[in-house]
Amino acid sequence: MANRSRLGKATRRGGRGTVAAREPMLEVLRQRIASHELPPGSRLPEHDLASEFGVSRARVREVFGILEVHSLIERIPNRGAVVVRLELKQAQELFDIREMLEGLSARLAAEKVAGESWQDLAELFGKPAEEAVRQGDLDTYLAAVELLRRRMIAAADNVLLANLLDRLDDRIQVLMRRIVILPGRIKLGLGEHRALVKALVQGKADEAERLKRANIRSARECLLRYQNLVF
Repeated sequence: MANRSRLGKATRRGGRGTVAAREPMLEVLRQRIASHELPPGSRLPEHDLASEFGVSRARVREVFGILEVHSLIERIPNRGAVVVRLELKQAQELFDIREMLEGLSARLAAEKVAGESWQDLAELFGKPAEEAVRQGDLDTYLAAVELLRRRMIAAADNVLLANLLDRLDDRIQVLMRRIVILPGRIKLGLGEHRALVKALVQGKADEAERLKRANIRSARECLLRYQNLVF
């Protein structure tokens, strides 16, 4: 519980914002899709959602429009809104873009922010993250990874880069959820993120970019190795 509390506090400082701070229905549906509470192929009945969230069906359709823009759902004639299935080709394309953009964010973050600013993340990826991995606590581990991503993007201080990554963020969250459960991935990922944070603490921009790109390539290789478990 102490680890989760500490991580929650850190996430509130550097994350995208709480459900209460944003459109509640939109954020809840995004979380349900990312966590596979709503797996691919799930239908989203307008009437049920309007009743659950106490909004009009017109508002539900507006939210569907946002989810569709982010490629999380598709609206099919005579079926309504359905959670999309991520195809292997789409996942590979996403990895290609992420490697370039997140590698750049790691480089810029190391260049622009002093090393001591990353010390709290070095501590977070020590025993707290190790304990989360040991217990199989995927939510806590993924929250730590997301906090690191968000902090690097903010530290990069590049509005265009941040906007590009934000447009991909929902698909990234879905993909991360699928990959972290693959055999051996979570332990390997922990080591990769520890090395990345160490490079940030030391202010090594070249090394930070190299390690972030290597981390994403490693995740892609894991996905390809176990694609039958995912697609």
